[in-house]
Amino acid sequence: FPTDRTTEIGQLISSYLGREKNLEDHTIHLLFSANRWEHVPMMKEKLHQGITVVVDRYAFSGVAFTSAKGNFCLDWCKQPDVGLPKPDLILFLQLSPEEAAERGNFGHERYETSSFQEKVLQSFYCLMEDKTLNWKTVNASKSIEDLHSEIKSIAQKTMQEVQNKPLGELWK
Repeated sequence: FPTDRTTEIGQLISSYLGREKNLEDHTIHLLFSANRWEHVPMMKEKLHQGITVVVDRYAFSGVAFTSAKGNFCLDWCKQPDVGLPKPDLILFLQLSPEEAAERGNFGHERYETSSFQEKVLQSFYCLMEDKTLNWKTVNASKSIEDLHSEIKSIAQKTMQEVQNKPLGELWK
């Protein structure tokens, strides 16, 4: 589940990211969170059915991006997402801003500048200090095949470890 740009909230987010619409910083942060909450019933249903759910970016991304703007503290940024389903594993694909800029489509959306990405990276490092969460950092500069193999291995190990654990709530 990436950000769902098909809902009304998702369409607003999409037009903001595409620089077609300007929204106040608090507003866009809360819209991203609302977009995540829209998926909670479906996520919980799938999890209770024993289906593994993979989310592309989640609350951590929203918190890192908003707090990188400078006038927001991490705690304020985390509040709207308190209580979301807690992930069993958070994979952080590490890639230097320079390498990221060399990849396709970089710079087309708001926030895709190297200087801002550096601030986002610092926010992610702060979030990784939370030892109640299972963060794993993966070097994303390797080949797609090697990266896939490593991620698959980490994911399979985690799925075995958490098989009979109850669903937790984020930041509670």
